[in-house]
Amino acid sequence: MRYAVLSDIHGNLEALQAVLADVAGHADDVLCLGDVVGYGADPAPCVDLVGARARAVVAGNHEHAVIGRLDLSWFNRYARAAAEWTRERLDTDCTSYLDTLPLTAVVEDATLVHASPRQPHEWEYLVSAEDGLTAFAAFDTRLCFVGHSHVPAAWSLGSSGPDYERGDVSVSLDAGRRYIVNVGSVGQPRDRDPRAAYAVWDVDARRITVRRVAYDVATARAKIEQAGLPRFLADRLAAGA
Repeated sequence: MRYAVLSDIHGNLEALQAVLADVAGHADDVLCLGDVVGYGADPAPCVDLVGARARAVVAGNHEHAVIGRLDLSWFNRYARAAAEWTRERLDTDCTSYLDTLPLTAVVEDATLVHASPRQPHEWEYLVSAEDGLTAFAAFDTRLCFVGHSHVPAAWSLGSSGPDYERGDVSVSLDAGRRYIVNVGSVGQPRDRDPRAAYAVWDVDARRITVRRVAYDVATARAKIEQAGLPRFLADRLAAGA
């Protein structure tokens, strides 16, 4: 069994479609770690696609913002403007679906969470080696998949000690070790690589690999500008920042 693990789509339909086309040749099922909406110009189509394709979906902070569970003062001005714009463009069925999403889920021996397994509702970022290594006590499964920072990375713990790797990781799941893997962002990468990122978890081969997929950035940017969303949200797609 092979799972495609997606996170931080952020209303970027072009990126999502390109990733799902790539998934067809590399995975059997889809898991989603949240932030399907926010920033991008196609929140509803992205929610529809993820809802139709994913076996399991958890909520991100942008879902909680648009359904009123998270105060918008938590966001910077660009994210706040996007959340307000998104709220006005999701119908009742869409918001009701987002309202049903849990903060965590378990699939096989993996915990799925948007930000951190430690107090998921606090939306903590796992960025540094210490951030990830101190989060292992917060989940019981062998694996934990996260997003939120938009930067791929992997942490592991075992008898040979801790390990941390940042970037487009390819992780061999060794016996006796536990892992946290950040799968990066489909719709708004922030590691200076504008290509969409997602991870393939090959259960039988015991490997997790981050894949990068080129997509039509120009169209995604143009849609953001045409929608009247902040220009900054369009420009950062080209920079991957």
